Amino acid sequence: MAETVLDVKGLTVTFELHDREVHAVTDMNFSLKAGETLAVVGESGSGKSQAFLSIMGLLARNGRATGSAKLAGTELVGMNPRQLDEIRGKDIAMIFQDPMTSLNPYMRISEQMVEVLERHKRMKPAEALERARTMLETVRLPDAKRVIRAYPHELSGGQRQRVMIAMALLCEPKVLIADEPTTALDVTVQAQMLKLFEELTDTFDTALVMITHDLGVVAGLADQMMVMYAGRAVEKGTVDELFYSPRHPYTLGLLHSTPRVEAKLGRLDPVKGLPPNLTHLPPGCAFNPRCAFKTEQCLKERPALIPRADGRVTACFHDDAVKEREKVA
Repeated sequence: MAETVLDVKGLTVTFELHDREVHAVTDMNFSLKAGETLAVVGESGSGKSQAFLSIMGLLARNGRATGSAKLAGTELVGMNPRQLDEIRGKDIAMIFQDPMTSLNPYMRISEQMVEVLERHKRMKPAEALERARTMLETVRLPDAKRVIRAYPHELSGGQRQRVMIAMALLCEPKVLIADEPTTALDVTVQAQMLKLFEELTDTFDTALVMITHDLGVVAGLADQMMVMYAGRAVEKGTVDELFYSPRHPYTLGLLHSTPRVEAKLGRLDPVKGLPPNLTHLPPGCAFNPRCAFKTEQCLKERPALIPRADGRVTACFHDDAVKEREKVA
């Protein structure tokens, strides 16, 4: 049985504004095993990225994380920055959305990759350079000898993204976090990237967290799925459970607003309304202004995220009604 490499309990992220506190993430809980892929799904502003930036120790200065995030038993929340520097890039790595702003424009790809290996693996320059070139070939970058000598601006978006993946995998981390890694890529390159992620998790037994708003990315890649809304997880379960039998109205709305190959052409049914302002959340369930299932209870009480009989967890008073609606649809 695979070991748990990332165990998160009660993770809360708070930002201090000039006149108030804002909870960007509230009471996040999940565990991730070696070789497993977790998709974290939700609209912009739902707290997806901030949760994992907090785990990496990369919050803005006015941000604060509480709770627990253990990487192979080592607590990351509250860890000394110098200790985190030894872990980031080696045991846990993150791929950001825009590789052009993540790569140093003044350094060749070789310099940036070699620096990682010299710092974390104490490799000699020649050995590190060979390792970097091999990793570029592993992520299926053609002409790796040319790419490794190039500057970031000399590469295409897809090439830069593969370089970022190669850099993240240089030290074979236990956990790899990918924050919207396919957003800026065309559809063909997106498909190649997703196939690459699947192959790499198998090869290195790395646990993968895929942060995305695109359910198409989730379908063929992830094992587990966590749906976030207004800083909270509202439903968690296997991808098959959430795709074929959603039990939260927000999950149902996301699925109905996603094109499906097998469905007849017609108008999509988007989630109506806008995500809430985290500084002024509505009373009761945060989703109630946009929910077709709401009742008086939803306007007054916030549903807890509790386990259901089928093994998943859902935060909704009317999950049975959601299930019946999806059956009819």
